[in-house]
Amino acid sequence: MKNHNHFFLKILFSILLFSSCTTQKEEKEIIKKEYNQEDFKGVENAILNYVEALYLVDSTKIIKSVDPKLRKIGFWYHPKEKVYRDNLEMTHEQLVRLAARWNSDSDQADENSPKKIEIFDVNSKTASAKLTAVWGIDLFHLAKVDNQWKIVNVIWQSQPKAD
Repeated sequence: MKNHNHFFLKILFSILLFSSCTTQKEEKEIIKKEYNQEDFKGVENAILNYVEALYLVDSTKIIKSVDPKLRKIGFWYHPKEKVYRDNLEMTHEQLVRLAARWNSDSDQADENSPKKIEIFDVNSKTASAKLTAVWGIDLFHLAKVDNQWKIVNVIWQSQPKAD
């Protein structure tokens, strides 16, 4: 009887393992999503405008790519105290003003500064993406507003500087 139970448990385990592998394979297939190339490019352009507005000191690019109802919060790393400052909020108007001055002396960013854009998902009206820039990481939610992709939410964090 004991061998019979042991055999039964092996079969049950094998079935569970097989079904788990099958489920994982199905999930990987679901993740493979083809995007509407026009929308994908629109999302990419909105984020590129955002980063270039700051790098190139061109606030008109913020106006073009960021919704006026922007919700932006962040976490800035204080290098001397070695802690993060939490929930630093910024409005659309503050972002426009920042873009007009942030790199005005060309001491914050240059042509070699990173602007890596990773787009996670693009739907007919919503999208999500990530930007790696000189200041750190920005995570975005975008919406298609009046047939134009606009950034509506940003959460960011600076990276601790390597010693």
